[in-house]
Amino acid sequence: MTDPSLPDLARRLADTQATLADTRTALNIVWILISGFLVMFMQAGFALLETGLTRSKNVAHTMGMNYLVYAIGILGFWSVGFAFQMGGVGELATLGGDATLSSELVVRIAGKELGLVGLEGFFLAPESFTPAIAAMFLFQMVFMDTTATIPTGAMAERWKFVSFVLFSFVISTVIYPIYANWVWGGGWLSSLGRNFGLGHGHVDFAGSSVVHLTGGVVALIGARMLGPRLGKFGADGSVRPIPGHSIPLVVTGTFVLAFGWFGFNAGSTLAGTDARTSVVAVNTMLASAAGAFASYLYVSRRFGKPDVTMLCNGMLAGLVAITASCAFVSPLAAVAIGAVAGVLVVWAAVFVENRLKIDDPVGAIAVHGMNGTWGILALGLFADGTYGEGLNGVAGPVRGLLYGDPTQLAAQCAGIAANVLYVGTVATVALRAIDRLVGNRVSEEAELAGLDESEMGMDGYAAGPFGPAPPACDPAPHVPVVGVPAETPP
Repeated sequence: MTDPSLPDLARRLADTQATLADTRTALNIVWILISGFLVMFMQAGFALLETGLTRSKNVAHTMGMNYLVYAIGILGFWSVGFAFQMGGVGELATLGGDATLSSELVVRIAGKELGLVGLEGFFLAPESFTPAIAAMFLFQMVFMDTTATIPTGAMAERWKFVSFVLFSFVISTVIYPIYANWVWGGGWLSSLGRNFGLGHGHVDFAGSSVVHLTGGVVALIGARMLGPRLGKFGADGSVRPIPGHSIPLVVTGTFVLAFGWFGFNAGSTLAGTDARTSVVAVNTMLASAAGAFASYLYVSRRFGKPDVTMLCNGMLAGLVAITASCAFVSPLAAVAIGAVAGVLVVWAAVFVENRLKIDDPVGAIAVHGMNGTWGILALGLFADGTYGEGLNGVAGPVRGLLYGDPTQLAAQCAGIAANVLYVGTVATVALRAIDRLVGNRVSEEAELAGLDESEMGMDGYAAGPFGPAPPACDPAPHVPVVGVPAETPP
């Protein structure tokens, strides 16, 4: 005889399980939103850092770019970019299995399906605007906006504001979203493991390639096309220093960025219920400290004195480098990754200016481009098999070369090559088109006088210790990052 209480018990158990699942999804949404808010606050960090590293006569212009890129990014990503990136992502496992966005443009090569771009979610139409998708949009948008902000520092003090506006729409709608789709949206780079046996495909936990390498490549292309600031190089090719105007802004901006980076990396678990979040946060902190301290040691030995701006960029370089692998490596590896980044950023900044003759006022190419590359390679070396079970549809955890899987390093290299080729090509074409349309660089007169008045119609410092802007006779030259003595080229 059947116990009449059993059906009721089964129903209650099912209700409890459904409630727990809903609660888990809600907690994950809250975690994603809070992390997104932290990343959004990084816009303030970039604004302070970049403005401090530039001259007082360009304060309103540099701040204006860092401010408006946020609004441009939101609108561009809302209309087109989010759909291109996430329109074919499929089921969101940490958000209740929401599979609203499941339309990906694919091509078949050698019998393998390779995703190219998402096709659903344009303008966040009502049929795709679920709570899970809303949370994902906000989180992915602030990541994209970080990428769009990076070139504003490398191209500062000579970039036309209208050109900046047009190009920022290109980044938010085409450049960033399509590459991000290949890595995070179900595209072909993420499937290199399933399709071709290359590890777990190209793995980037929180954006060393998707965010920072993309921004660094754009910065390199843009700074090279704009050319150096007036007075930057002597007739013999020697580098002259153009000091930034405020070390307090630089240091404050660096700490704001380091704070927001916890949202960047730890938030990329996409689940407040994932215990790995604490590991990610600690690895992030360790790498940032190692980057700053390694820069201190290297700069002190190479130039005789510690340069505060180089130390700040050392911390940022450590953060950029650990971003890809923060969930997959041990604390010791995190320290090693950050320490290498702290030295690499100094070497790269000097190389970019002294050898390549590219003027990058804030060292964005060295911080984001060079160390985004190092961060991706570091995952392919140091991923230790403690996390990533089944990632990208491949059985087993993620392991790098030093832990038995050389094919993971190959997948990482493939992602770097794809980024440089795609991002570099589209950025070059877009900037050339914009140059023909409105021009990319301000006039010599405007640059000498400062862009605050000519481009923005106001002084950044109307009064006070830094204002008004210097007269037109101040074409003071510059170094890669403030204070580091330029090396005499051969």
